[in-house]
Amino acid sequence: MSTGPLSSRERSSAVYVASPEGDTGKSTVALGILHRLAATVAKVGVFRPITRLGEDRDYILELLLDHSTAGLDYDDCVGVGYERLHEDPDAALADIVDRYHRVADRCDAVLIVGSDYTDVAAPSELSTNARIAANLGAPVVLAVKAKDRTPEQVAHIVDICLGEVAAQHAHTAAVVANRCDPAQLNAVSAALEPFVPKCYVLPEEPLLVAPSVAELRDAVEGTVIAGDPALLNREALEVLVAGMTAEHVLERLKEGVAVITPGDRSDVVLAVVSAHAAEGFPSLSCIILNGGLELHPSIATLVAGLGLRLPIIATRFGTFETASRVAGARGRVTATSLRKIDTALALMDAHVDTADLLAQSVTPIPDVVTPQMFTYQLLDWARSDRKHIVLPEGDDDRILTAAGRLLQRGVAELTILGDEGQIRPRAAELGVDISAATVLNPQTSDLCDRFAEQYAELRKHKGVTVEQAREIIHDVSYFGTMLVHNDMVDGMVSGARHTTAHTVRPSFEIIKTLPDVNTVSSIFLMCLADRVLAYGDCAIVPDPTSEQLADIAISSARTAARFGIEPRVAMLSYSTGTSGTGADVDKVRAATELVHQREPDLLVDGPIQYDAAVEPSVAKTKMPDSKVAGRATVLIFPDLNTGNNTYKAVQRSAGAIAVGPVLQGLKKPVNDLSRGALVEDIVNTVAITAIQAQTL
Repeated sequence: MSTGPLSSRERSSAVYVASPEGDTGKSTVALGILHRLAATVAKVGVFRPITRLGEDRDYILELLLDHSTAGLDYDDCVGVGYERLHEDPDAALADIVDRYHRVADRCDAVLIVGSDYTDVAAPSELSTNARIAANLGAPVVLAVKAKDRTPEQVAHIVDICLGEVAAQHAHTAAVVANRCDPAQLNAVSAALEPFVPKCYVLPEEPLLVAPSVAELRDAVEGTVIAGDPALLNREALEVLVAGMTAEHVLERLKEGVAVITPGDRSDVVLAVVSAHAAEGFPSLSCIILNGGLELHPSIATLVAGLGLRLPIIATRFGTFETASRVAGARGRVTATSLRKIDTALALMDAHVDTADLLAQSVTPIPDVVTPQMFTYQLLDWARSDRKHIVLPEGDDDRILTAAGRLLQRGVAELTILGDEGQIRPRAAELGVDISAATVLNPQTSDLCDRFAEQYAELRKHKGVTVEQAREIIHDVSYFGTMLVHNDMVDGMVSGARHTTAHTVRPSFEIIKTLPDVNTVSSIFLMCLADRVLAYGDCAIVPDPTSEQLADIAISSARTAARFGIEPRVAMLSYSTGTSGTGADVDKVRAATELVHQREPDLLVDGPIQYDAAVEPSVAKTKMPDSKVAGRATVLIFPDLNTGNNTYKAVQRSAGAIAVGPVLQGLKKPVNDLSRGALVEDIVNTVAITAIQAQTL
């Protein structure tokens, strides 16, 4: 039995660094983890799921790329922009998953760094990051801020954050409480000790949050009028507003201080530049001349004659505005902040056992399969052995748009049916590239005569003549099915504009069923928040007999297994076990017994109610000895009325993604679309059809 694309998911090769707020020092944590990863495996990549696109480059990503080892380009390592996330969160998440895996495929390990609390439109940005982490299958290293908080407050924040991460089905591997008052390191460590994830505490390091001279220059919209530009990367550890006389200014100078003074305070300027040059005085980071006042020419000549490298910046703002802007300047650890980088790495080495942290991160995580994970894996599996699929409804914009995405992603080769003179211009209008697709017109194709003769031969027992067949074969569903029958394509996907009957009837007539299957049926792959279930039959057989129900159960188990779902089959009814009687329950009971006889190794139980099938606590009461109850993955409904209503209720009420119907039992794959199908539904159904073609 074939295993699906989900079976290889055992251990994580990625770490997701996330935080519940800004200014947590997340880049420090990320940098330390990155260096440990680089010392552990050969190719380490980085990925930013959410960033600003089309504006300034992401400084954290540039910093980490400078220390990564996979040789990836900047553009390779970004997910989506905030605007995309706002417009369509689910589509943005799908894009993030797709772009992440392109990076992961080229790396031994990936460091993922969450968003920066600047522009995410969600009730909780941590929840957004946790949802992404769950979809990427990456354990979370949570960075929280301890600055200006008591140990109890830090512990409370960690407790809340762990709940938010868990609510999104993500796994927290470790917590790093950063920027802690050095005097409270032990107290914070003790407060975090009861938590299950390993917790580490880092002390506040002023250098890491200190703005560089260049950042101060930008904050005051200033101009460098003297000094060495190379020193603009130096950090300003403190700020001194020199409004007092020169001697009092000299008393207050400290190492790395930025001095703000009006440009006409010649005495202060001379005292400060002299102190910077003199032995026994601290080295300054810069001087900011405010008020739009230039130095007196004589003073400027004297300063220039000293040949100092000290940056001197001029700004038009007054003293208060200048001081306010400097105070609000945000210090960043960038790729050029060599001193900060060294400090951050030393801090992590001293206070965090990064090897132990990574050991926590690569432990097996809960077996959660989200819709985005599942659909990505479908596309990836389809790409692994590309098949040729026909799309009969080339006059539908959704089909053309989906075709463009499928071709761009390399999911399948495509043939589109319709008038080429209309289809290709329409695709161009939509901005879709279908140049790699074949376009055939069932009205004019040279294949029509051949297909008509074949169809007439197949249906001669029903009295179909060649002349009748020539008319029938012009129908897109029949023409597409004949392409499948003749192995010109590997499968067909239709139904965006046609009924289910119109789509599948030609398959019953032409392709026929597998040798050991008497019933063509269907399943829906129901992608819930944390798992994927198979529902059958919800689309084809209105009121199956016991024999048909057994067929449906066996086919559904096989289909589920093809897509990586371990089949545990629940034969659903309004009664569980032996508690009920009646014709409907008896039918399910008989079907269950037939499945046992035909497939003795298949885990199947019934009759069973839905709650007992999927909920362990209910199963423990109603069927405590069952190997299926509470753990069912394949749910077989007693009739079409029940199945169709249930899948739609779960889809709408639980927000599940319903992929399907996936037809089963045919010799070759043909699948039906809902007439309300979205482009993403079409893409997924084509991928499923391609996977079926790989295994049939």
